Amino acid sequence: MARIETPKRIRGTQDIFGDEQRRFATVLEKFDWVRRLYCFQRVEIPVFEATGVFARSMGETSDVVSKEMYTFEDRGGDSITLRPEFTAGIARAFITEGWQQHAPMKLVTSGAVFRYERPQKGRFRQFHQIDAEIIGAAEPAADVELLVLADQLLHELGIAEGVTLQLNTLGDAETRDAWRTALVAHFEKHREELSEDSQTRLEKNPLRILDSKDPRDRPIADSAPGIDAFLTEEAGAFFKAVTDGLDAAGVAWTRNARLVRGLDYYRHTAFEFVTDRLGAQGTVLAGGRYDGLIGSLGGPETPGVGWAAGVERLAMLIDEPVTEQQDVIIAIEDDRAIGTGFRALKLLRENGLSADMIATGSPKKRYDKAAKILATTLVAIGVRDDKIVVNTRAAKASDAHVRVEEVLRGLATA
Repeated sequence: MARIETPKRIRGTQDIFGDEQRRFATVLEKFDWVRRLYCFQRVEIPVFEATGVFARSMGETSDVVSKEMYTFEDRGGDSITLRPEFTAGIARAFITEGWQQHAPMKLVTSGAVFRYERPQKGRFRQFHQIDAEIIGAAEPAADVELLVLADQLLHELGIAEGVTLQLNTLGDAETRDAWRTALVAHFEKHREELSEDSQTRLEKNPLRILDSKDPRDRPIADSAPGIDAFLTEEAGAFFKAVTDGLDAAGVAWTRNARLVRGLDYYRHTAFEFVTDRLGAQGTVLAGGRYDGLIGSLGGPETPGVGWAAGVERLAMLIDEPVTEQQDVIIAIEDDRAIGTGFRALKLLRENGLSADMIATGSPKKRYDKAAKILATTLVAIGVRDDKIVVNTRAAKASDAHVRVEEVLRGLATA
């Protein structure tokens, strides 16, 4: 008989269970709670899109597009890509679904995203993100709203300590063009000293040299001209409105003048929430304003700002997972009472109480098994003198059994 080979999990993927799953679920639950507080609508978008959506929005020369996307040709001959992020898909939907009539829109989404990258701590080839966007609002108040939402989420998760909001401005189009020209001139003087990747970036995406991690690039990037010398009055006023809004909301921030976004459609605010608790890859939430994105995809010129965060990376920062405690555990002490147990389960669940039942194994040991399960109330159902007997016991001197007794009243004589 041929031996059946044991299946293996693909490298760079993950199975989430136990404490990890509880941390993961906590992130999503808190995110949904906070988005409701801020009146953001939830949206669902496809897992895959036409490849051009990401190539045009993220840049043909970006690492994500050139090295990390899962792109393939489907049976119809179309090139499709598993989403590496959410913003491009939301922008595409804004155009194709006629959402302009609803602008400004405050949207959130979450789910799996896919990138072919070297697996490391907190990074997987299939991972999960939460995402928040405001589309159609050009005012700095939208940037403030998103940043305050992110800050509150981190506090709700209990992980805000040790996480720093780094903030920068990329200015308006006039600012960016002048700064880009100065940067190109600076880097051209040192072309031969730059890494191979940065020499390529110099031709197509020079701003990205500023955040290069290559030690050959750092001295050159650190001596490059800063953006403040090129800020227009309007761009400076926009950034001040954002920082004033954060100060008024009590959100701490620090300026990082080297924080950039390489693509031309990015404008004004760029930000990252960073920590030293996850090693070298310390960003836990990042985003910025992308006023030129929807126009670059062929839609009407529409301002936008947003951020994304990795669920796994946020979950790793949660010290203690939330322990799930069910409301009721039922022990069937006599097999003749199993039918009553099923009726009890239905009644409890219909009344909003989580409940489970132990009805297998030795009847004499079922109560002891039930007593070891983390539940607010233990219900024992047995038979005495040919009659169904129902007893409840509440854990930790709780009076929760009163409600359980009300729900199950009459069950013993049913």
